[in-house]
Amino acid sequence: MLDIAFVNETEEDMSGYEDLITSVFNETMKLENNDRFYEVSVVYVSKERIKEINYEYREINQVTDVISFALFDETEESDIIQDESNITTLGDIFICIEKMKEQSIEYGHSEKRELAFLACHGLLHLLGYDHLNQTDEAIMFKKQEDILNALDLKRQ
Repeated sequence: MLDIAFVNETEEDMSGYEDLITSVFNETMKLENNDRFYEVSVVYVSKERIKEINYEYREINQVTDVISFALFDETEESDIIQDESNITTLGDIFICIEKMKEQSIEYGHSEKRELAFLACHGLLHLLGYDHLNQTDEAIMFKKQEDILNALDLKRQ
């Protein structure tokens, strides 16, 4: 129940990955028992761009793989922004394609699996999950693995 806007700011052809990310997002919402209508954007960016974003918003001057910006933060469900069509806008997920490709090689699995992981990670952040302490990290990472395993996107 997602409306996903894909924006490609890179030179890479990412058109074949929209179905993958849509499947990951749908599985995430299913496992979260969430049947509301949501809107989210996924933006593919370069290393330079994600480094700028990371510095501007987090004051961390380095490249990262994924950054999410939720339109709400620690609010009640009823406070989430809805438009007149009753669609809840969650926020934006920025994925660094160069970093995704490097990490797929480093971790020894496919680009498809790594991109699915980053998209899932980003969406879970938009849904309020975080990994600032070991307990929260264990919960979030277990959810990621459950979602990816359900889609047969296992680690290799």
